[in-house]
Amino acid sequence: MKVLLIKDVKSLGKSGEVKEVKDGYGKNFLIARGFGLLATNDVLKRYESQIKKEKQKENENIQEAKDLAEKLNSSKLTIKHKVGANGHLIGSVTNKEIAQALENELKIIIDKKNIVLEDKIKTPGIFEITCKLGHGVNALIKVDVMGES
Repeated sequence: MKVLLIKDVKSLGKSGEVKEVKDGYGKNFLIARGFGLLATNDVLKRYESQIKKEKQKENENIQEAKDLAEKLNSSKLTIKHKVGANGHLIGSVTNKEIAQALENELKIIIDKKNIVLEDKIKTPGIFEITCKLGHGVNALIKVDVMGES
């Protein structure tokens, strides 16, 4: 019996492979527990088209991330933060503040967990912040931190 594996099976093969197995093992274990499907021509064609659609969708997502990275690389954010008597910020600029500034100024929603601060921002100035956009695409945002009393 030929079985198309839809999940990895230890000691048999990986997802997407077609394997020849004994009838009882195929019916009673692999197919019954959802590890595989009977490998007919119709099932194989459906599986290949599903894989093709998933790859196309992933390519679209990668392109969207690259377009967003270009937009972020060419933009500059301004964040106003309270300054103490010594010229340092009271507290520090956080990921959440940067995410809110992105949403307010550029209408771009990025989760605060995807904004990477190398060091805490405790002084006014211009800083480059990394944003992880997924699929290995990162963007650098220039953030201008201005002090206000």
